Amino acid sequence: MFKEMRRKDRKIEEIEITEILHKGEFGVLSTIGEHGYPSAVPLNYVYLDNKIYFHSATEGEKLNNISHNNKVSFCVVSDTEVLPDQFSTRYRSVVIYGHATEVSGEVKDKALYKIIEKYSNAFLEEGKLYIEKAKHRTKVIEIDIDKVTGKARR
Repeated sequence: MFKEMRRKDRKIEEIEITEILHKGEFGVLSTIGEHGYPSAVPLNYVYLDNKIYFHSATEGEKLNNISHNNKVSFCVVSDTEVLPDQFSTRYRSVVIYGHATEVSGEVKDKALYKIIEKYSNAFLEEGKLYIEKAKHRTKVIEIDIDKVTGKARR
């Protein structure tokens, strides 16, 4: 179903993939809409228990697209540096293919807390209160990973 990576010399191992996913500032979620066109949106996320989690408003295009077709891809790029004299770019990247579904209960609460922990670590207590006040108007989506690849140009 998935093609093999063309540039096997740039393939990175699982430990580096995990590091990129944990440290990445944002990822780009790609979905397919009812109109058949792809849609890509950058978003905050956490990598937890070998899954990707992100929060969302309770309605919108990405949720409509996931409802239509829950197959998604998710990309994280880090450590970029343009190399003008080489007509290239240094980078590390991870691409995930998986299925997106809404989660609730303890899983939702844990994912929201981990998002606060990642992006607002100096405000954990305030973040807990914020989660309690806002979680009823927030959805959390989980990407169950079917395939993951990682590449780097050093």
